Amino acid sequence: MYLLQIWFNLSDPATEDAIYDSYAMRKFTGIDFMTENVPDETTLCKFRHLLEENGLNKLFFDAINRVM
Repeated sequence: MYLLQIWFNLSDPATEDAIYDSYAMRKFTGIDFMTENVPDETTLCKFRHLLEENGLNKLFFDAINRVM
């Protein structure tokens, strides 16, 4: 979901809404509504801040860029 936020310039609430509204985004994240809940905007915000505060977002994108 973090990637979707960055790629589509989505806020935390907009990311949550996009997962509910977009079949493609839901498939990308692998979330199955029958067995899982979509993380809420507070969870997304906490996760994003955790990545950014610890510099993990840079490591994350460096790893993705190496693969691409």
